[in-house]
Amino acid sequence: QVQLVESGGGLVQAGGSLRLSCAVSGRSFGSYTMAWFRQAPGKEREFVATISWSGDSTYHADSVKGRFTISRDNAKSNLYLQMNSLKPEDTAVYYCAIHGGLRRGISAHTDDYAYWGQGTQVTVSS
Repeated sequence: QVQLVESGGGLVQAGGSLRLSCAVSGRSFGSYTMAWFRQAPGKEREFVATISWSGDSTYHADSVKGRFTISRDNAKSNLYLQMNSLKPEDTAVYYCAIHGGLRRGISAHTDDYAYWGQGTQVTVSS
C-alpha cells in the first residue's frame, strides 16, 4: 500500500519561510519522479514543482521560481519543498504526488501522478 504523508504546513506572515516534507512508503521511492501541487479555495489544483527520480532534474512553476525549491532524500524516502519569500497568494493546500511510471521524466501534469498525499495547509497572512 502506497502512502504519502505531508507535514510542515502552517500559518506564516508574508515574506516568511516554511519547509514542507512528504514521507513516502510502500513504493521504491528512489525510482519515481515526484511533484508538489497546490489547491487554493475555489481554484483548480495547480502544479508547483517536480523532481526526477534521481534528483538530477527539477522544474518549478513560474509563479514560484526563485522562491521555492524542491528536493529529495532517497535514502530517507522523503520529498521536500523549501518555500521562501512567501506571499498571500501562496495560500493553499499543498499535496505531494508520486509518478505512476517507473523512472520517468519530470512532469507537471496531474494525470501522470498515481498516488497523492492528504495535503497540508499553508496560510500566508499579509
